[in-house]
Amino acid sequence: MLKQLPFEKREIILIVGILFLMIGMMSFIAPIYAVTIAIIIYFGVRVFVGRRKRQIQKSIGGVCAVCGQRTIKNKCPTCDRVS
Repeated sequence: MLKQLPFEKREIILIVGILFLMIGMMSFIAPIYAVTIAIIIYFGVRVFVGRRKRQIQKSIGGVCAVCGQRTIKNKCPTCDRVS
């Protein structure tokens, strides 16, 4: 069985992007300020994405992975229909 990675791919991309931003800011401002700003931006993006994901999940609800139909009470009206 495959071991699950602690970070998802998009999270690693976010970290690398923030690191590049921090390195770029170090040439203009003190390193401690650049690190602080980078950490604030990282957690700000994480909070924003989490809230946005929760908002979309609340408005859409669940979606069936097979047919793409909206699920009702965690059951797809098309795929889970009893024949």
